[in-house]
Amino acid sequence: MDNFQNKKRIIFVLPTLSGGGQERIVSRLSFALDDSLYEKILVIFYQTKKDYGFKGKIIELKLPIVKGPLKIFAKIISFFIRIYSLRKIKKKLSPDIAISFGPEANIVNVFSNLRLKRTKTVISVRTVESVHFKEYFFALRWYYIFALRLVLKLSNKIVPVSEFVAQDLIESFGAKKEKIFTIYNFFDIKKIEKESLEDLGEFKKLFSEKKVIISVGRLEFPKGFQYLIEGFKKVNLKFPETILVILGEGSLKKDLENLVDKLNLKNKVFFLGFQKNPFKFLRKSFVFILTSLREGFPNVLVEAMICQVPVIATDAPGAMREILSPNLKEKKIDGLFLGEYGILVPPKDPKAISEAISLFLNDEKLREDYIQKGIKRALDFDEKKIINLWKEILN
Repeated sequence: MDNFQNKKRIIFVLPTLSGGGQERIVSRLSFALDDSLYEKILVIFYQTKKDYGFKGKIIELKLPIVKGPLKIFAKIISFFIRIYSLRKIKKKLSPDIAISFGPEANIVNVFSNLRLKRTKTVISVRTVESVHFKEYFFALRWYYIFALRLVLKLSNKIVPVSEFVAQDLIESFGAKKEKIFTIYNFFDIKKIEKESLEDLGEFKKLFSEKKVIISVGRLEFPKGFQYLIEGFKKVNLKFPETILVILGEGSLKKDLENLVDKLNLKNKVFFLGFQKNPFKFLRKSFVFILTSLREGFPNVLVEAMICQVPVIATDAPGAMREILSPNLKEKKIDGLFLGEYGILVPPKDPKAISEAISLFLNDEKLREDYIQKGIKRALDFDEKKIINLWKEILN
């Protein structure tokens, strides 16, 4: 029988276990942390499908997801319910550490911990907050800034997902430098390589007959897919053997499909929805491109390099430059820039996007060089290296 007294009890706090990058990292953490040293409990707010596994106990608060005109009021009410519910769980289980991921969970984690001296709070900040808060309605914007500043002040430790995010928290929100401990996302490289070799099934023909430009992410405005589609239009006119494949779901799917129709790209652009194993699609693609307008740390950029596909990314606020061109300091790029491990382009720039893709289509040697450089760079984010940083925080 396990001796729980000798283990550190950790609560992970997340809105859901569905879909995005932070959910995937929590899943990976649960499997990477030694069961003999850590008792792992996950608290999720909403009862949704679970796209990722979790090695430990899962507690679902089962709060309803409200849409429509009552959404704002429901969010306010459920906010207090979440704080109360998580506080009850903390009182009952007395965890050593509560780690939360993302703005919503971070606020609930810290506010539910007031006057609970036993439990230490760690908040993982995974987006460029000075850009993120501008997407809120005016009234919510000031509440969010106030709440974030308070959360940063009250938390025991702040774990930004990149140096860019860390600096943003210090400069824009007054975070204390001594509280910050930057940890990049990590990857089980061998597992990803193995999954990338799986059969494409019904999509095998699509990927074998054309040169596939691929992108992965939620179909939402910050991912910049509209600029990718516009840029791809220019590419396809010159290289008709190309197609664009986008993996992911989101509220802009209909709008993006309408843009495809408007640009006469039907049967040239394919939306394949959320795929549990995106790696097999990446492995069979000609080039991967990330067109986000902000990204704390884009997991898929490293995953694409592991899957041996050359990468292009926007030089937007976030970790893209840190990953692809870590030695490029402060310089603003104009047009495409050939980084050490991939090509950077300005955000919202269909012309630069098309030029970067065309560069790989015209130069197979350049493409092969970047594949090899990407494989090498991905090793810096291997699970065995980065899990030790998490253990440092937990211990």
